[in-house]
Amino acid sequence: MALSASLIEQAAADLLCAGHGQKRAIAERYAAEWGCSVQTLYRQVSKLTCSLKPRKRRSDRGNSDWTQQELEMISAVLLESRRGTGKRLASIGEAIDMLRANGMVRGETVDAGTGEIRLLSESSAAKALRTNRLHPDQLSAPAPKVQLASEHPNQVWQADPSLCVLYYLKRQDGLHAMPASEFYKNKPKNLARVENERVWRYVFTDHTSGAFYVEYVLGAESGENLCRTFINAMQYRGAADPFCGAPTMVMVDPGSANTGAMFKNLCAALGIRIWINQPGQPWAKGQVEKTNDLIERKFEHRLRFDNVQSLEQLNASAWRWMRNFNATAQHTRHKSSRYQAWMTIKPDQLRLVPATEDCMKLATRAPELRKVNPLLRISFLGKTYDVSGVPGVIVGQKLTVARNAFGSEFGAQALFTDDAGRDTWYTMEPLEADAYGFTGAVAVGTYHAHADTPADTNRKRVERLAMDAETDEQAKAQRKAKAMPFGGRIDPYKSVQQAPEIQHLPRRGHRVDVAVPDVVEAPRFTVDSVTPIRAELPPLNHVEAAMRLKPLLEAAGSAWSPDHYARTAQRWPEGLPVDQVESWAHALATPERGGLRLVEGGAA
Repeated sequence: MALSASLIEQAAADLLCAGHGQKRAIAERYAAEWGCSVQTLYRQVSKLTCSLKPRKRRSDRGNSDWTQQELEMISAVLLESRRGTGKRLASIGEAIDMLRANGMVRGETVDAGTGEIRLLSESSAAKALRTNRLHPDQLSAPAPKVQLASEHPNQVWQADPSLCVLYYLKRQDGLHAMPASEFYKNKPKNLARVENERVWRYVFTDHTSGAFYVEYVLGAESGENLCRTFINAMQYRGAADPFCGAPTMVMVDPGSANTGAMFKNLCAALGIRIWINQPGQPWAKGQVEKTNDLIERKFEHRLRFDNVQSLEQLNASAWRWMRNFNATAQHTRHKSSRYQAWMTIKPDQLRLVPATEDCMKLATRAPELRKVNPLLRISFLGKTYDVSGVPGVIVGQKLTVARNAFGSEFGAQALFTDDAGRDTWYTMEPLEADAYGFTGAVAVGTYHAHADTPADTNRKRVERLAMDAETDEQAKAQRKAKAMPFGGRIDPYKSVQQAPEIQHLPRRGHRVDVAVPDVVEAPRFTVDSVTPIRAELPPLNHVEAAMRLKPLLEAAGSAWSPDHYARTAQRWPEGLPVDQVESWAHALATPERGGLRLVEGGAA
């Protein structure tokens, strides 16, 4: 039945005036009369009277017996069970049951009155997850974005190649539509059949003005297609299409063509900084993504009513529409046309690029590494360049050098990367030699040394530290005086002495049976231990011996006799050795003891 406002007001008044414990009976009576549930009754009353008497808040409102660690574990399980599309497969209750079974969460509370241990419910976990901002719905919310701003036209460009999913261009009979019933993922052969005939759309936008350039190509996303369309976008195409020039920075996706050598070489030669967006963040280039959408909705739908026979015809139609749209459509941000906003560019901000053929040559020539010599110079293109103006350059460093497309015929530029990873190209012109071939400062005149390089500054600071000096002169004097580094405060062996000696258990092995030579101490050389060297002389015959012995005996006070001769012949039948002459003379001079002795002619 339809409830009138008067009936609802009467029920609300009775409920407000009811005493403690009487509201339930009143609500059930009115619900029976109205033919609805008690919940519907309360809902109708609340709509009319805003609310009945506010419910008293619980004293433990906001508290939870779930610990922070348990909630984080539940949240982690829920996040890991999601599909790549974001669909959550496991429920909160299933996650709790799985974690409880593995002993990773308890989820219990103790009744203060009875001491009973009760398991916490799934709803309490869901409420606690949201309170602590750990619910998967909260964690999967997108991160806040930062709006990008640029200061002037041609400061930042955005580039994006996109596959045209609606058409493919046959060389025989022109542009064909790609109906969804024929070309989709379950029919890969149909897609492979027209792979080389599919149309790619390259779009380049100026971030400040929103002006854009579009060009269609055949084949695939490649470095050659990217470089050629990028060069065409920078060329001057006439007064009807003023958008041209080289940007300061270009933002691209991390595709293989965008990060390939050809595109990097081209940007290096033109002094263009490449900004590669993080994968999976299309909003980083939101402008060019929106421009792709504009082209699809405002131009490509017209192709259904046009008989396009060639790529040239397709691009001619696209460029005619592009010029009209850039010149007439009002941009929602700056409230003027895109060409009008781009025309505010200043002369120093517009860098006109060389011809298309010259730019393609730059794309095929990679930057080269050149070593800095002691004069802070490098050789490149057969010329000599001064690189002392490059921040942080030191002798022996290898610099990345490339052609400078905006300089002279031999103009070059050196790459410098700061601590934040930002690249800056420093332009250089070759040094001109005088008539005698000199390129340096004149010796008789005003000249000065190069400023200290970072290596020089660091070396001097380290030397002052090692020599405990305040100035470079003090450090030099300390080093000349052979002073100990750091004032001798460093004990070079202290770390070794303090280290504990590791005791290793002996390992079981087997002995090797080898013949060990005896090692004896070699006799030491002394003067006393040297045996005099004697000449090996032949022994004296008996006559010579008598002639040598006779003077010795007479000197000893004994006369030479035939008996002495007989004794000598008996003792030395082979002859008397020369070294025994003196000792034998002494023996002969000594009187013999008593006894028989053989003499010539008989016994004496």
